[in-house]
Amino acid sequence: MISIKEVSGKSDLAKFIDFPHELYKNDSNYVPELFIAQRDLLSPGKHPFHQHSVIKKFLAFDGKVLKGRIAAILNNNHNNFNKTHEGFFGFFDAVNENEVAIALFQAVTSWLSTQKVDKIIGPVNPTTNDPCGLLVDGFDSPPMAMMPYNKPYYSSLIENAGYKKETDLLAYYLDSKTTDERPVRLHKALEQRLKQKNIVIRRINMKDFANETAKLKDVYNKAWDKNLGFVPMTDAEFKYLAKDLKMILDPDFCLVAEHNGQLIGFALAIPDINQVLKKIKKGRLLPTGIFKLLFGRKKINQLRILALGVIEGYKKMGIEACFYASIIEKAGEKNIAGGEASWILEDNFLMNKGIQSMAGRVYKTYRLYEKPV
Repeated sequence: MISIKEVSGKSDLAKFIDFPHELYKNDSNYVPELFIAQRDLLSPGKHPFHQHSVIKKFLAFDGKVLKGRIAAILNNNHNNFNKTHEGFFGFFDAVNENEVAIALFQAVTSWLSTQKVDKIIGPVNPTTNDPCGLLVDGFDSPPMAMMPYNKPYYSSLIENAGYKKETDLLAYYLDSKTTDERPVRLHKALEQRLKQKNIVIRRINMKDFANETAKLKDVYNKAWDKNLGFVPMTDAEFKYLAKDLKMILDPDFCLVAEHNGQLIGFALAIPDINQVLKKIKKGRLLPTGIFKLLFGRKKINQLRILALGVIEGYKKMGIEACFYASIIEKAGEKNIAGGEASWILEDNFLMNKGIQSMAGRVYKTYRLYEKPV
């Protein structure tokens, strides 16, 4: 008999965060989340998401044995921006038992029904600005930084709970040895043409990081606002994310485009910190994890292109190509073996075509599911 318990208190929260470690203990591709980061993300008063929205966390027990977890998410900013009444599920992990999964999803539906939602979407952890989507293809390698990972059977559990595909999110791999070098060859000519239009591409100024990130937030919220499920990040959320990313940021891979001094686009590629995190047992930095993190960073040989875009009115001018060319050039100089460009909506024709033209190949597919309430 499966019983559901809402997370209450530090002990329950620790069980919620730690549950995947046991579930994936024999999976060589599993990367544990940092405990402190997950704790703060899921705690009201710690993370700015809770200033406008709500996360309800649930645990599934069979007797005293913990068998699964899930969160019901009400993102008020998402609904206000998109003029919808949608709820979300996230942080789903469970043993391969339909009874467990159905009980967890019933808990999500029950709570979100009281919030008057008409549809539930997921998985998102807890927004589309965070790791989201269920891995449905590409289980042969670990996830890259800030990307999710799950057991292959999860799709069956979710579909058996009544969920259908909403859309797929694609992750491309760009191998340094096979990447088409046309953007690199054309790089200088493209940059020169842009300069004639008073458009300049430069590295982020780390000495003026606070002001730079404030400008980046405005561009991000404008450049991605047409994406499915997009929700603008608040000032507090963007600062929180920027503070975390600053610890691993390489300014050679954080580029901005300016027109007459006005920011119009940016590209951000981050080191695949998961190459280090997968070696940190249960996501604990103490007592030895902190040293693995500090010293392991020097051995990272992959990147994830996390964001790349320009605002309306500046697309198809070659700015995106310059971003890619610069990242490819610097990756070569720093002996980077390759990188992931993710995630890209399956129906984003221009972005998919652009990455494919550089010999990028889809190597992982993530799925968002939906279900009417």
